[in-house]
Amino acid sequence: MDARDAVRRSYDTVAEKYAAGFSDELAHKPLDRALLTCLAEQARGPVADLGCGPGHVAAWLSAHGMNAVGVDLSPAMTAVGRREHPEVDFRVGDLLDLPAADGEFGAAVALYSIIHLEAAELGRAFGEIHRILRPGGLALVSFHVGTEVRHLTEFLGHDVEVDFHFFTSPGVVTAMEEAGFAVDMRLERTNYPEEVATQRGYLLARRLG
Repeated sequence: MDARDAVRRSYDTVAEKYAAGFSDELAHKPLDRALLTCLAEQARGPVADLGCGPGHVAAWLSAHGMNAVGVDLSPAMTAVGRREHPEVDFRVGDLLDLPAADGEFGAAVALYSIIHLEAAELGRAFGEIHRILRPGGLALVSFHVGTEVRHLTEFLGHDVEVDFHFFTSPGVVTAMEEAGFAVDMRLERTNYPEEVATQRGYLLARRLG
């Protein structure tokens, strides 16, 4: 089983418990809501929620007036999303080969979805995000800050095989710039009490060209 298949199967396994545990997480994340609001106010066209899981971020964007599309590697996650958020369009797809047309979206969100990629794969992923965005389109990316890789064999009471890759902010900035983005905002924060204890990084970038 390759790494992508392992991630897919792991999230298929935990989809229902993940949705039950994380679907209301934005309620205690004021900074995340502020950044999503900033993106929504500037987006010119539909928004892609990449690595959407059960679709709670896409649903939040939809509730705030956006035409939101959720994309996730896990068919089980997108099935939960369709059931819980019928107002959102969901697609099964990979960050490395997004199921979207060139220039289809005005903005994209990738909240903690690049963490299942290796550093060498970031360029390809950001190249795909660049491809699906319109010129000037915005991309909001978040990740765990650091250099470690955490391998989990148990998650939410289920057996899994999944790696969580931490990245430095300068490293992600470089990968985005090399893919054709200009990074307009970068910040880091400590975890909220409800979150796993890691430093969090955020980048807001726009597609050049």
